[in-house]
Amino acid sequence: MVLCVATLCASDVRAQSSSLGSWSNGPQLPTRRSEVAVAAAGNALYVIGGYAAAGPNPTALDASGNVDVDQPQVQAFDFATGRWSNRQPLPRGLNHVGVAAFAGKIYAFGGFSAQNRTPVTDANVYDPATDQWSPLPALPAALGSIAVAALDGKLHLVGGRDTHSVGTHLVFDPVTQRYVRAAPLPVGRDHLGLVAFAGKLYAIAGRIDDFDHNTSYVDVFDPAANRWTPGAPMPSQRSGMAVALYRDHILAIGGERGGGTFTNNEAYDPRTNSWSVLAPLPEGRHGTGAAVVGTALYLPAGAPVNGGSQQSDSFLSFRQP
Repeated sequence: MVLCVATLCASDVRAQSSSLGSWSNGPQLPTRRSEVAVAAAGNALYVIGGYAAAGPNPTALDASGNVDVDQPQVQAFDFATGRWSNRQPLPRGLNHVGVAAFAGKIYAFGGFSAQNRTPVTDANVYDPATDQWSPLPALPAALGSIAVAALDGKLHLVGGRDTHSVGTHLVFDPVTQRYVRAAPLPVGRDHLGLVAFAGKLYAIAGRIDDFDHNTSYVDVFDPAANRWTPGAPMPSQRSGMAVALYRDHILAIGGERGGGTFTNNEAYDPRTNSWSVLAPLPEGRHGTGAAVVGTALYLPAGAPVNGGSQQSDSFLSFRQP
């Protein structure tokens, strides 16, 4: 593999026409992981919690033989040095944590303490300057797989799962450290994406209880009206995707279904309420996230098959000219 370490430029994984963009490989993670949370702060990208493989084996098992070995570890990629390093871990091991970067810090809410089950009320904030997690007021109810996005100085926590998918919409104020309720999702779901753009929130796809009930819903939240309205549905029904705003488009990448994983990379333009298709992933992925740093979108780790039996240490980046 040929790498320009500081800028993470690499040979294309799959040749694509320039208008569709292209994917490249970067330095592998120290640990194979899936069902992680991903956020960028400063000049680093953070991979938080999730399942991890032990040693050379593709699957990590706990004492009961379960694959849901939840790792408290936090690993960060420094774009200046081109290296991964371990950072201060979460207070406890969790998977399916909801995170968002805001004002130079990373906020983490909820998650599961077992594989896609046993939700928690945990809430913490990470300061990259001190490499420390600090507790926040607990969630009003235990939830995992919440979608989180920052909008107008507040953090919106949307959807998630307790024993079933929920439409809960909480707004957390980092200054007062209080939660207030806002209009719930029209259809409760988890494993969805949430992106802020031009003063509104966009809730993308997700599932109702399980991946056999994936959706293609797009719901648009206007905070001034405290109301959700429908957007153009995503061309595919997916959940467990990586979703991020890239060049004023909301990219929904990968995901899982009963028969496997998706390579789909579909872009939603909020200005025209329309979808387009971009260069697909070189291999199916779910259980990860995406973040944009500079001119590229980065997608670390994730699972190449549906469920939690395999994890990946790949570090993919997507660019358009």
